[in-house]
Amino acid sequence: MQKIFFLLVFAVFFSLSADAQCAMCQAVAETSTKTGSTVATGLNGGILYLMVFPYLILSVIGYAMYRHKKSQRAQLGPEE
Repeated sequence: MQKIFFLLVFAVFFSLSADAQCAMCQAVAETSTKTGSTVATGLNGGILYLMVFPYLILSVIGYAMYRHKKSQRAQLGPEE
């Protein structure tokens, strides 16, 4: 457990930034921020909107697995 925590902290503090936009999207975002337009804000909002669904799906799957394991343990009863 301590090893996983250390690796997580290491990954968070020593991660490199990455440009995950295509060249055209990046150019539009940069020029819109320079001119004061809200296109970059909309682009970032869209990215966050699309990013939510994979985490939501994984959370639902994890919760379903948790409930399934919990019900299996309840059916087996206390082990002596």
